[in-house]
Amino acid sequence: MMWPNFFLQEQERMAGLRGRAGSKRRPGLTDAQEGKIKLAFFVAIVGVTLTVLAVGTEFWVELNTYKQNHSAMCEAAHFGLWKFCYKKLWVEDVEVERATCGPAELPGEANCSYFKFFSTGENARIFQRTTKKELNITAAVISLLSITLMVMGSLCITMALSKGVEFLLKPASCFFMISGIMVLISLEVFRHSVRWLIDSDQSVPLEYEYSWSVACAVAAGAVLIFGGGCFILLSLPGLGEEWGMGPLPSRGHWL
Repeated sequence: MMWPNFFLQEQERMAGLRGRAGSKRRPGLTDAQEGKIKLAFFVAIVGVTLTVLAVGTEFWVELNTYKQNHSAMCEAAHFGLWKFCYKKLWVEDVEVERATCGPAELPGEANCSYFKFFSTGENARIFQRTTKKELNITAAVISLLSITLMVMGSLCITMALSKGVEFLLKPASCFFMISGIMVLISLEVFRHSVRWLIDSDQSVPLEYEYSWSVACAVAAGAVLIFGGGCFILLSLPGLGEEWGMGPLPSRGHWL
């Protein structure tokens, strides 16, 4: 009869030790802290979504030829980082006061294909004009690197929320801010590639205009930089207390 009592007392003693050890652990985030981090994370996720939407679509720029007299159809094209599309549009669908064909969103015959410089290294030709593959590839690679940094930042915030480790806010803020800057750099490189394309030949008169994918990318860069700034504010001890975040714990709190 003594052995069962002994085991029962031992279990109670171990439970007491675990309870005392747990009381020394670092407390988790408060509801206010967690709410502010989630709000800033939502802002960053909006930027990530806009970036993925911009990178995955081919409406970065539209090239429009001029309407021809007595022609029922006109030609336009639009492209992004990965592929381009030729379109034949019905002139009757184009606004009467518009001198050029378009916009590309109008219904018509479309022929889309991926840029060959990603596979064979060949430059593409659009309306007798030649792309500069180095600039196009650079813009595409920078956009992919920015998405990679967004994923790393999202992992840091997920760990901060699940494990209650505030110090991950600082690397997350760096990841999001750098990714936003890289999105804007990708836009600038793409702009130079468009200018190179337009100036490469003048035999076919064209007008070009940037489309909604570029607007998404610009908004994504601004939102990501803003979201990264919010995480920096939440990670600073002085400003963090004003925002509802306590000071960062000392190493002894982890013991």
